[in-house]
Amino acid sequence: MDYYELATLKRHRSWQAFIDYRQTQGSPRLVLLTTHATHTHTEFSFRPDDMLLFGSESSGVPPYVRETADASVKIPMQSGARSLNLVQAASMIVGEALRQTNQFPR
Repeated sequence: MDYYELATLKRHRSWQAFIDYRQTQGSPRLVLLTTHATHTHTEFSFRPDDMLLFGSESSGVPPYVRETADASVKIPMQSGARSLNLVQAASMIVGEALRQTNQFPR
């Protein structure tokens, strides 16, 4: 989309490179969206400097990534329902985080 140029993207060569980068940023809290979480995204208190992490739609994230996360949240789903696709889930989580931290653009 034409909004791409408004985004700031940083690609890391490896998970360890990301961890090293995170430390240079003061180690902001890493919040993982996962079906393994016990708290929903609306029960969770987001902070303005949180880093949000989303895994693969089909397989999530590897255990070593899950273990690195400082917190995890899930989107409540009806029992037996398949998960939302990644774009829908990310939109819901980012929207809630922006709402809670009053960071919606004005």
